Amino acid sequence: MTKQLRYLFFASMLITLAYSCKKSDTTPTPPVNTVIAPPPAFGFYVVGYFPSYRTVASVPDIKFRMCNVINYAFATVNASGNLVLGNSTHLLEVKTKAKANNAKIFLSINGAAADFKTLASSATGRTSLITQTMNLVRTYGLDGVDMDWEFPTTADGTDLTYTALMKQLSDSCHTGSKYYLTAAITAGKYSGGIRDAIKSELWQGNYVDWFNIMSYDDFSTTVPYKQHCDYTLATVSLNYWLTTRGMPSSKAVLGIAGYGRPSGITQTNTILSYSDILSRGGNPQSDSAVVTNGGFTNYTIYYNGLATVKKKAILAKQTANGIMLWEKSHDAHDNNSLLKAVCDTVGRAY
Repeated sequence: MTKQLRYLFFASMLITLAYSCKKSDTTPTPPVNTVIAPPPAFGFYVVGYFPSYRTVASVPDIKFRMCNVINYAFATVNASGNLVLGNSTHLLEVKTKAKANNAKIFLSINGAAADFKTLASSATGRTSLITQTMNLVRTYGLDGVDMDWEFPTTADGTDLTYTALMKQLSDSCHTGSKYYLTAAITAGKYSGGIRDAIKSELWQGNYVDWFNIMSYDDFSTTVPYKQHCDYTLATVSLNYWLTTRGMPSSKAVLGIAGYGRPSGITQTNTILSYSDILSRGGNPQSDSAVVTNGGFTNYTIYYNGLATVKKKAILAKQTANGIMLWEKSHDAHDNNSLLKAVCDTVGRAY
């Protein structure tokens, strides 16, 4: 073989070898790490709960535009460990109306404290609840989850199982930064096991996107003249969670009540929605009225009128990051609307 032919032979062998190596390289592409992080924040939150027992058509579109989040209430944890959604058609109707008016929609989860305790007591139970929750969120094309466990407590160890549940649920919601996770929590006025059950690691670790602080229902059936949702309670709530506990203001949403309660008497058949109070002669600028309902004549009911709600909206705008209303159909649907007062005060267009 001549020298020139040898060069051609070796050159062809090298080319063949190189090509063979390339074709036989079956090393898999390294997997892309899935990010677990909260979805992007979207400004000052105006959250309105919409219960499954309310007619969708009874709440006008503009009331959906006033909110940027609708919490659908509820899917319920039962004694068998199942998460029950009572009416899927109704949920889809609420979702359709929310989306048409540029609001996100979350699934709010509730249940008896005893049923939550049983389900969350084991890793298997927590995983089951989270699997059922995420299946509903994905099936119905929702934007997030709101946990309304009322209430975990340090007295029975549910503070620990609640924390474990929320952290694991956060991982599922925040995979790929796809779904939001929020929680309804106590007003924080009274010390004890319920207040202490909400661990700081839930905001320090960025597990929960924001907390709906239920700054209402501070009532008494034995003490008269007690306002269940006064402005002072709002300031006490935010001072505790933000200043004492160190919750970031970006994660604090102040809850307001769209209903009134009496004081010093039974709460059965005496609680009225804000719109009902106005229909019975209540003043939208006042925080109390004398009404008759359910066999009770001329009793005093305590609520929040427009002036107080505007003050709370200013407080939330200056020190927190949102307002939450329980619940949308309680509100008036005219110029006396509490949601309208909130939006006008904080400068939210609708």
